[in-house]
Amino acid sequence: MEENEKTFKKNQRYKITMIIIFTVFITFMLTTLGIFCIFLNGKQIGKYVLVTSSEKNESIENKLNKYKTIIDKYFLGEVDENKLEEGAIKGYIEGLNDPYTEYISKEEMKDYLEDTKGNFVGIGIYMAKNTDKNMIQVLGTINGTPAEEQGIQPGDLIKSVDGIEYTADDLNTISEKIKGEEGTIVKLEILRDTEILNFEFTRKKIVVNQVKGSIVNDNIGYIPIFSFNEDTSKQFKEAFEKLQAQNIKGLIIDLRNNGGGIVSEALNIADYIADKDSVLLYEVDKNGKEEIKKAKQDPIINMPIVVLVNKNTASSSEILSGALKDLGKAKIVGTKTYGKGVIQEILTLPDGSGLKITTEEYQTPNRNKIHKIGVEPDIVVELPETVTNIFSVDPAADTQAQKAIELLQ
Repeated sequence: MEENEKTFKKNQRYKITMIIIFTVFITFMLTTLGIFCIFLNGKQIGKYVLVTSSEKNESIENKLNKYKTIIDKYFLGEVDENKLEEGAIKGYIEGLNDPYTEYISKEEMKDYLEDTKGNFVGIGIYMAKNTDKNMIQVLGTINGTPAEEQGIQPGDLIKSVDGIEYTADDLNTISEKIKGEEGTIVKLEILRDTEILNFEFTRKKIVVNQVKGSIVNDNIGYIPIFSFNEDTSKQFKEAFEKLQAQNIKGLIIDLRNNGGGIVSEALNIADYIADKDSVLLYEVDKNGKEEIKKAKQDPIINMPIVVLVNKNTASSSEILSGALKDLGKAKIVGTKTYGKGVIQEILTLPDGSGLKITTEEYQTPNRNKIHKIGVEPDIVVELPETVTNIFSVDPAADTQAQKAIELLQ
């Protein structure tokens, strides 16, 4: 009897202990579940708003609205909604990780479109992104401009403008800062190899006359093209016709340090040289859809041609040189080109801002890709190390031009 009573009491104690443990466990689970729900619903705990993993599938608009709510509630400074919106758009576009796709603000669009016409106030340089150095690189200078007169050279890297440092992503910003009212001052800090150089320029109106012809070695025409802007092909034709009237026997087209520009202008020049209906370019979009660009007319230039290229020959310049090489219409002399084989379109949005967006990759007539590859010259010729600027080089020291003359003779 006594033993049964002891057993009963022992079982009772066991049951009570298990009830207590079970109660603690249930309480713990309910508390944990409650905290999890707070995370899940993005509720506020004290001062902090908890962001949840379920937001991965949330729309960008909803996400930005949540950040806006936080900023409105906690941010100490003044809020400029326009700047926030512009920054959000720029960040979104930069997320594509494409150095050639970029947002252009309403204020920048006017200057951007003006540049394509070849008229602006500034110092007269061509620039591009150098993603390896994360800086803006000078591709070349325009004849008779402050940049050329003070000795800015292709390959120079822009470290700062008016004391503010910029990166490769700031191409539009730097362009905007360098431009300004005629007669005003702009200061540039330049990295040239390992040397830091400081320049001070007085801005002036730059009218780009991209194409001027001359005669070398008595009977060889020479036409440098510095960029493909509005009316470049028309100017090229006029320059050639003037040289042709002087009975030239061959033609040098100099595309060195030409960073590109309007694709249709480059194709127009190829059309002057290629046989009618021959393929000049394949444009391929993201879905593999092709657009084939062909010569539309009989050639007006029927003579030996040499095209000069270098590492700064890019984009539309590579389209022209690649087409003439593949079609056997010119010998390419110099060094391998830059390797920009994608095409951008400029889209104007309803608010006046714009988007320059990469839409297609191009291939030469022989289906050669250019992007990150470049155009290989038929004859590789390096310039002497003493030559720092091809626009002001002594003709006798220009080994590439001399090789072109030799081929045409």
